[in-house]
Amino acid sequence: MKLIDCIEAQAARLTQAGVSFGHGTTNAFDEAAWLVLWSAGLPLDSLDEHEQQALTPAQLAKAEALVGERIATRKPAAYLTKEAWLQGVPFYVDERAIVPRSFIAELIADASIDPWLSEQTTQVLDLCTGNGSLAVLAAMAWPEVSVDAIDLSPEALEVARINVDRHALQDRIALLQGDGLKPAAGRRYDLILCNPPYVNSGSMDQLPAEYRAEPELALAGGADGMDFIRQLLADAPAHLSEHGVLVLEIGNERAFFEAAFPTLPVTWMDTSSGEDQVLLVTAEALQQA
Repeated sequence: MKLIDCIEAQAARLTQAGVSFGHGTTNAFDEAAWLVLWSAGLPLDSLDEHEQQALTPAQLAKAEALVGERIATRKPAAYLTKEAWLQGVPFYVDERAIVPRSFIAELIADASIDPWLSEQTTQVLDLCTGNGSLAVLAAMAWPEVSVDAIDLSPEALEVARINVDRHALQDRIALLQGDGLKPAAGRRYDLILCNPPYVNSGSMDQLPAEYRAEPELALAGGADGMDFIRQLLADAPAHLSEHGVLVLEIGNERAFFEAAFPTLPVTWMDTSSGEDQVLLVTAEALQQA
């Protein structure tokens, strides 16, 4: 069987099984391509080059088994392959950390944050770092900065350590364990990146099994999704430099955010999912709030 035919067959299986997407792909074909290419030992971006390639019986059996596991367990594909890609950069991931998919990665890659930075930008924090992907991308994008990466979960930080080491950034990224900004006592940052737990309780109750496979700690944000964010915005002024900025992802919770912080002036950033997923707020605005 040719690679493309296998992908189409496995996509049909995924569709028929009613699996949910959102952890790196948005549809059955792309998910099947990921799993089949990975099973065949081929780069995930090489479909056009290899689509007419005939799969060996072993490759075909491996792909069918992997898709079967995806359907049976409802685990995200990234947990099955132990790898996720963000802005073309590979990251190790497993069930100890949320699957990386932050829209903040887009803003780092396309330099949307850069106008708020300057030559004085030397200290960056990735808060709620999970598997460390945003910390790694920040260190890659801004070679002159040092990055702290904080997470409450020691297990998530074990995964982050794998990725920091994988990309040889041990000298520039420090991993810190603790709740919110507490591990950053006495430190100030020119840029804080944060993709926090923000899913409101109503949405948590309706999440598909694929999202429930992830650590709840990284998702649940309380009744309105703002529990962590309230504390963060209260604490952030003490940890931002004079011209520092906070880039905060809130997913689909803009209405709840604006209800919780009705007078806070923020800039909504343009991402591939629109202008209501990620916001930027300055230290000055937070101090005056």
